[in-house]
Amino acid sequence: MDFIAIGDTTVDEFIKLRDAEVHPAPDGIGDVISMRWGDKIPYDFSVLVPAVGNAANAAVSAARLGLSTGFVSNVGDDRYGKEIIDTFEKERVDPRYIRTHERLGTNHDYVLLFDAERTILVKHEDYPYAMPGDLAVPKWFYLSSAGRSEAFHTEVASWVEAHPGTKLAFQPSTFEIAMGADKLARLYAASELVACNKEEAERILGIDAADVKTLLEKMRALGPKTVLITDGPNGGYAYDGSEMLRVPMYPDTKPPVDRTGAGDATTSTIVAALALGLPLREALAWGPVNAMSVVQEIGAQKGLLSRDALEKLLSEAPASYRVGPI
Repeated sequence: MDFIAIGDTTVDEFIKLRDAEVHPAPDGIGDVISMRWGDKIPYDFSVLVPAVGNAANAAVSAARLGLSTGFVSNVGDDRYGKEIIDTFEKERVDPRYIRTHERLGTNHDYVLLFDAERTILVKHEDYPYAMPGDLAVPKWFYLSSAGRSEAFHTEVASWVEAHPGTKLAFQPSTFEIAMGADKLARLYAASELVACNKEEAERILGIDAADVKTLLEKMRALGPKTVLITDGPNGGYAYDGSEMLRVPMYPDTKPPVDRTGAGDATTSTIVAALALGLPLREALAWGPVNAMSVVQEIGAQKGLLSRDALEKLLSEAPASYRVGPI
């Protein structure tokens, strides 16, 4: 296979809120959403989206871009687990490495949508994580949100160290960041590319309000060959040890509907482009195009593009959309 993603998958149940307010958090960090307590609150609609999650989104992204793709994950023996496997089969993502557990349920998240932003209520099962014994040797691994098991992440690092022909892209999730960089040191060092957003980079490094050049340098000092840091409307930044590059956001064709999965789309598309043999500069230009398309739809996967559709949009990009030095 060209690309095997490793991580949790879930069903996301989106609830589009109508009656809510957003205001600054009391602690000064971010915002909070509030609704009337003890009341009946109307909502516009709800929709269930199966087979999502950081790594799952990356697998679908890579498959739509033409890579032969597999997925290592866990589901419960319930209707949601079956629906997830069926969805991957329809997306041409090989589900043979997805384990079904009889006594556990399938991960189920609730996504509260308000305007184009979302808050996610998360509950993940405690699956027994393990690398499949019959795992094919791919060109690329894509690891993200693979539970809280330090032992499993060490197992992945050992696998990559033993198979130097496989490149690893690591997109640390909230739980993986909480483990601490020291516990995942071998994984960072084994990575071809580590990707995160600016706030996540600050948490990983334990520093506040750092400029992006400092973050790139310090993240690369953890051991990966290339670092990718996204920063919302400011675009994305990469550093491979020789040059620091920036790619702006691809212009939205219309206002975003739902920003869920925009970061996954950017990162996974850049990794897919690298797996297809593109140099870093060209790969960086691919990512924001897919992210722009994703935010035009509800959920992290509906807007993911085929290679032909992505390259068409790239050919139509304005002159201001270009990759250049920071």
